[in-house]
Amino acid sequence: MSLLKKIVLFVLFCFVAPALASLAVRAASSQPGSWRVADWSSAGILPEASQSSDAAIYVMAARTGGLKGALSVHSWIVTKPAGAERYNRYDKVGWGNPIRTNAYPADGRWYSNAPGVLLELHGAEAEQLIPRIEAAVQAYPFSGRGDYKIWPGPNSNSFVAYVLRAVPQLAIALPPEAVGRDFRPLGDFVTLSPDWRNFELSLGGYAGVAVGALYGIEVRLGGLVFGLDIARPGLKLPGFGRVGV
Repeated sequence: MSLLKKIVLFVLFCFVAPALASLAVRAASSQPGSWRVADWSSAGILPEASQSSDAAIYVMAARTGGLKGALSVHSWIVTKPAGAERYNRYDKVGWGNPIRTNAYPADGRWYSNAPGVLLELHGAEAEQLIPRIEAAVQAYPFSGRGDYKIWPGPNSNSFVAYVLRAVPQLAIALPPEAVGRDFRPLGDFVTLSPDWRNFELSLGGYAGVAVGALYGIEVRLGGLVFGLDIARPGLKLPGFGRVGV
């Protein structure tokens, strides 16, 4: 079998087939007809900010709306400085000024989809990192009107991924179904974490690879991911995300 045929089969079985299966599952499910009728209210996941005086950080994600939700989640960051009476939520959206602060409840549903918590930190560690998160939000280079592209980025996941890279002490990567997390401007091809434990090669978010403690082994194509999670054994499939123990 020629190399070209092997590549075509790899793309078909590892990217196209899982993506189509996820789209079929999504199409068969019940979803809001538009953003106007979707539920954006609090999912009741986070405790009231006033319940504790400790600083807190959360990274959250929920499936996005329509058929896009078959392939991608929307992610955001929540912080609460020590003694604060409310959370601060940071998102990037696709209309107006894209970087939003507290536009939605901290644990709000996204297009009626309940979010999950990807990371939570409390106490002194969170207190130390919150100023660095806020500085990264302010320094994000794609924060002006028109600086949003649903694919390959910069989108909502590109924004959160940028902040996570700027604050490596958070020690987390967005899940493989966060389409746009691997976006980089063309020319910014290689990303190596400060501890040298994570390597990423990105061709503008259109294709790339990643190897490391956070990513395992990933092949990236068109924002979709196929790979192996080594730290927590599992398979990464387009649309479905990580499947494993």
